[in-house]
Amino acid sequence: MRMRKKPNLIPRMEKAAAVLEREPEKLRGRWLEACPGHTRLYLELGCGKGGFTCAAAREEPEALFAAVERVPDAMVVAMERACEMDLHNVRFLDADAARLTELFAPGEADRIYINFCDPWPKKKQFKRRLTAPGFLALYRQILKPEGEIWFKTDNRDLFDWSEEQLLACGWQVSEVTRDLHANGPVGIMTDYEKKFYGEGKPICRLTARAK
Repeated sequence: MRMRKKPNLIPRMEKAAAVLEREPEKLRGRWLEACPGHTRLYLELGCGKGGFTCAAAREEPEALFAAVERVPDAMVVAMERACEMDLHNVRFLDADAARLTELFAPGEADRIYINFCDPWPKKKQFKRRLTAPGFLALYRQILKPEGEIWFKTDNRDLFDWSEEQLLACGWQVSEVTRDLHANGPVGIMTDYEKKFYGEGKPICRLTARAK
């Protein structure tokens, strides 16, 4: 669903600017140094309205969360949430995931979250999927040797395809489930995930580590 344009976007973003990194490329290689008090760096690609971002950041205050989102009309809601919750370990980046190596140095990230990304269902669109080989190569560069990808989606076709790509690209895949909440809610849910769970829709999840 296309995000509705907000006529008051700019003033809202300015009001919540404390959690916005305007020039994230200048922090490349020194994110934790620039944000003292944090011991690890987590990225979330496509944070949307920030339900997961903010809940996860509150649960792990020692981790710094860099939330990447290319739709400002969604990101401003996430920024406002972070400010309302008085979170000091979240930074929002108005950027595309294709620029990750410009924003983060080799081996800088401890974990990458990919939650309910666009499935780009047409075959000719496969390169745009955040689990396509081209993106997996970027993640391998910026993750630490023991770093992980945590991937969740409601789209079974995308999940099966993504698992195949990860294995083909030499990643070690574990904790694979195609019905994460079968026995009740597990972990922090995104806004979409809460909706899907309420509708009884199965959620797929896996963890991947580069070999």
